Amino acid sequence: MIIGEFCDVFPPELDGVGTVVRNYVKQLNSNGNTCYYVAPRPKKGYNAAVNALHYASIPIPNEAYRLGLPFIDPNYNLNVNKIHFDLVHAHSPFTAGMEAMRIAKQRKIPIVASFHSKYYDDFYSKTHSKILSKEGVEMVMNFFNRCDEVWTVNASTADVLRSYGFKKQIIIMPNGTDLWYPTDEDCSLAEKRYNLGTGNVFLFVGQHNFKKNIKHILEAVAIYSKYHSDFKMVFVGQGPDTEKMHQLVKQLDIQKWVVFTGQIMDRTAMMGLYGRADLLVFPSLYDNAPMVVREAAAAQTPSLLVKGACAAEGIIHNINGFLCEDTPEQIAEGMWEALPSCKEVGKQAQATIPLAWSYIANKVLARYESLIIKQ
Repeated sequence: MIIGEFCDVFPPELDGVGTVVRNYVKQLNSNGNTCYYVAPRPKKGYNAAVNALHYASIPIPNEAYRLGLPFIDPNYNLNVNKIHFDLVHAHSPFTAGMEAMRIAKQRKIPIVASFHSKYYDDFYSKTHSKILSKEGVEMVMNFFNRCDEVWTVNASTADVLRSYGFKKQIIIMPNGTDLWYPTDEDCSLAEKRYNLGTGNVFLFVGQHNFKKNIKHILEAVAIYSKYHSDFKMVFVGQGPDTEKMHQLVKQLDIQKWVVFTGQIMDRTAMMGLYGRADLLVFPSLYDNAPMVVREAAAAQTPSLLVKGACAAEGIIHNINGFLCEDTPEQIAEGMWEALPSCKEVGKQAQATIPLAWSYIANKVLARYESLIIKQ
């Protein structure tokens, strides 16, 4: 089977969606298929160890992403026209998705689309206009309605998609993770590398964007630091609000407790940091099924999430994770109350949350095959 996975982001500027695509490509190729990661060309060359097709791109102001321009890239079009895809999968309704749609309709092959994001929230954060945001959602829904099959990562995200007006069947396709267990040495190296000391370690991993509720995390750290001093709050990643985060840390006078690592591409180093952390603090209301919760669980590190958020689906308080209300005070309280049972809850998180990418790839392949047979 020859498959194209179309995405708007490519390493090293990788987000959760890009991580999904990279693992789909890796796993499907290992299963004897030919799968391509089709995306805008990154600013600098990067070996992602996957089959890649890149097209021309330009930077987007104040964003880590780049705008893809496949229609003006003759080399890309020459190469993509040589590939006889059996199916294409769009992981975005924007440039990458439109290119996948063009190929699917032109060649009369199936197109699958994954609904990864809360698009109304994205549009509103940029325009601050309900009218424009609604129009943006209508454009997105026009794309998804033209696809042969639409997937979401969990039931909560399917509810969001239906709230946008989607009426067709929705397939639930969960995200996987690498079942990678950090060693004591990995954790010790992370502790030394980032000067974490021997106290408690709280962790946030993800794009540095205030839409992920990072402001509440920093405000919670300020509250927590009034009563506890032997701890570190570690932020891994980069993003459009990194500088604002640094400014807020100074404003709250919590420099002593906050560590910024930047983006960590080394998998061993990242898993060592997960393993050293007591708790992943991830109160995002924006994310749907965050990869980082699954990665942390693989390292026996539980997560603190907001009760009722899409990201919290499958989390049972004090069993395989922790839940709190969406206020800095409640996040700070949740951090403290979680500590005595983190180890035991982390074991249950590891037993109940992560799904191997190899398992997910088999489910993905079965859906692809069924669509190709129907075509």
